[in-house]
Amino acid sequence: MSATEDLVRRLRGTVLPAVATPMDPRGVVDLDALRGYAERIAAERIGGVAVWAHTGRGLHLSRPDRHQVLRIWREVVEGPIVAGVGVPRPVRPRTLREAWDATVAMAVDAAALGADAVMVYPLAQFAERPGGQSEAVRLHERVAEESGLPVLGFFLHGEAGGYPYPPELIRRLLALPSAAGVKLATLDRAMACQDAIRAASGSGKLVITGEDRMFGPSLMWGADSALVGIAAARVPLTTAVLDSWRAGDHAGFVTASARLDRFAEATFLAPIEGYVQRMLWAAVWEGLIPEEAAHDPYGPELPGAERQAVVSCLEALAKEQAGPPGE
Repeated sequence: MSATEDLVRRLRGTVLPAVATPMDPRGVVDLDALRGYAERIAAERIGGVAVWAHTGRGLHLSRPDRHQVLRIWREVVEGPIVAGVGVPRPVRPRTLREAWDATVAMAVDAAALGADAVMVYPLAQFAERPGGQSEAVRLHERVAEESGLPVLGFFLHGEAGGYPYPPELIRRLLALPSAAGVKLATLDRAMACQDAIRAASGSGKLVITGEDRMFGPSLMWGADSALVGIAAARVPLTTAVLDSWRAGDHAGFVTASARLDRFAEATFLAPIEGYVQRMLWAAVWEGLIPEEAAHDPYGPELPGAERQAVVSCLEALAKEQAGPPGE
């Protein structure tokens, strides 16, 4: 069995939290807080974790910080680690070739640090180029060749710097022997999500939902695994939805999906880049990270009322789960 086939087997039907990175207001990573957070997340019933992803501000981190982050997660997590790889924000590529080189270099680093796979951030420039699809396929091939790791495609919505992958591109990516699957994060584009899932079906590869606001529906449309930022804090809210769906417990699925949707409504809303801060607030409420490490210096300023909305939602969900007094 190849490494790619083994990864598909291990991850199908599981949730991988796209984990946050505890920082202070200046963007300094709190390594002690990170280790404590990693230990708590690793104790949940997860398939693995995704580091250097959008939720963890992977492209904003310095190379030494990225290395420290992955090292800590590798020490703590026994399951697979998927690392997001792309063009780090401090890098200013003058050409598309330099952007490719930066992406490949990040993948090679991930392999050296013990990652099990890489998820390739999309290069939006491909969307406007006549040969863009072939170039995108070649980038994934080169990442796999030079890192030696299985790759995941990443259909990322434009608000986060991605572009819509045509169904044909998804089919071509998943035809690569090194491709383990594709993650879909279309944000709120139901038709695009459905079309992508249809394109991926029958490939034998992972169809990974990253649809925080369409999580339940994406499973009903055919997604079979999850890699989501909404699991960066309240992991059981997410796993309950996937588990009940795969078990055929439709009543449980409806209940679990409704609970997760309420949390998503409080955390994934305009400005959408504010979701990272909202998830950090949720992690503080849950005791996963300390207050002083719950800062996202790369997102928008948010009013205090938004934090209260997140906390109120979590308190209500916790109260419902506990049931009436005396039960």
